[in-house]
Amino acid sequence: MRIASIDILRALTMLLMIWVNDFFTLIDIPKWLTHASATEDYMGFSDVIFPLFLFIVGLSIPFAIEQRQKKGSSSGLIAKHIIIRSISLLIIGVFMVNYETAHHESILIGKYFWCILMAIAVALIWMNWKRSPIPEKWHKGFQLFGFLILIFLALIYKGGADGSDWMTTQWWGILGLIGWAYLINALVYLLTKGNLILMIGLLVIFNGLAVIVHLDALPAINSKLSFLSTIYTGTIPAFTTAGIVATLIFRKLAINHAKWIFASLIIIGLLNLGYGLLTRPIWGISKIQGTPSWLGICTGISFLSFALLYVLADIKKQTHWAKIIAPAGTATLTCYMIPYFIYPLREITSFRFPDVLNTSIIGLIVSIGFALLIVLFTGWLEKKGYKLKL
Repeated sequence: MRIASIDILRALTMLLMIWVNDFFTLIDIPKWLTHASATEDYMGFSDVIFPLFLFIVGLSIPFAIEQRQKKGSSSGLIAKHIIIRSISLLIIGVFMVNYETAHHESILIGKYFWCILMAIAVALIWMNWKRSPIPEKWHKGFQLFGFLILIFLALIYKGGADGSDWMTTQWWGILGLIGWAYLINALVYLLTKGNLILMIGLLVIFNGLAVIVHLDALPAINSKLSFLSTIYTGTIPAFTTAGIVATLIFRKLAINHAKWIFASLIIIGLLNLGYGLLTRPIWGISKIQGTPSWLGICTGISFLSFALLYVLADIKKQTHWAKIIAPAGTATLTCYMIPYFIYPLREITSFRFPDVLNTSIIGLIVSIGFALLIVLFTGWLEKKGYKLKL
C-alpha cells in the first residue's frame, strides 16, 4: 500500500532542507528561521528539518523491507542491503563533513575543486546506472572510477586550522547520522519482524538514553566503540524509531479502525510535544546538545505533520499541489547532492547576486526559488534516467 502523505512529506522536507541550507548566503533574515547556537535554550525553524527527515526515514523502512520480502529476498540478503546502504551513507557523510573543515590553501586542488570531485565521485558510484541510458558495459567502470576519485581525494586532503589534519569522522555529517539511525532501526525492525510493541520499546530505550546522557549518568562508551556513540546516546536514532512506530500504528489501524489513524497520530504528537515543553526547564531546548526536550518537541511536530498530510493527501486525495516538488521525494539523494556542485562553483567564480536579492524577505524568496529550481532540475534528470540510489 502506497501512502501519498509519506512521499509528499519527504519531498517537502527535502525542499525545506535545501532552503535552510542556503541561509548562509543571506543576510538580515529572521532569527526564528535559523539554527540556534549551542548555548541557546531555543529552537529555530531550521532545527526541525533534520529530525523530520530522520522521522521520514523511519516511516519508509517498513515499506522498503516489505517490498524486498515480496520480491523473495531472504532476511540475510535484506540485512546485507541495509548494511551496505548504511556504509554508503557513512562514507558520503564523512567526505561531506570533512569538506566543511578542509584547509583550502593546503589542498593540492583547493577545497572547492575537491568538493566538486567528491560530488562527481558520489554520482559515479551511486548512480542507478541500470535505469540510465548509458550502455551496461560502462557501468562498472564508472563506479570504479568514482571510488578511485574518492581515494585520491582522501590522499590529498588537508584539514583543520592550519592544514595539518587528515580526514576524521567528526560528527559524521547529516548523511552519516542518517546512516547510523537507519542501520540500527532497520536491523531491529527486520529482527523483530516489525513487532509494534518491541519497536515502541526501542523508542522508549532511545528516549531513556537521551535523558540519562543529559543527567550525566550514562557510562562512557569504550574508546574502541566510540564510533557507535550516535546510537549509544539515543537522540538521533529515536526520531527514526518514532517514524517506524507511526507507520506500524497506521498499518495496524488501517485494517479495521481507519477512522482512528488521524486521532492516534495527533494524540501521540501532542504527548511528545507536551513532554518536550514540560521538560524544557530541566535541560533546555537545543539541537546541537541533542536535549530530550528538543527530541520530544521535534518528534511531536513530526507526528502532527504526518497526521495533517495524511488527511490532506490520503483522505481528501489533494495531491495535485505537490506534483511540482515530487522529484525531491522520489530522487532525494540526487536532490541533496546538486548543491555540492553549485556552491563550490559559486566560490570558484565569485558569483554573487546583488545584495538586494540576498537580503531579508526578498532574499528568502530568491532562496526558496533556488531550492525549487534544484528540485525541478532533479526531476528533469530523473526523467532522463539519471537518479542516485543507495
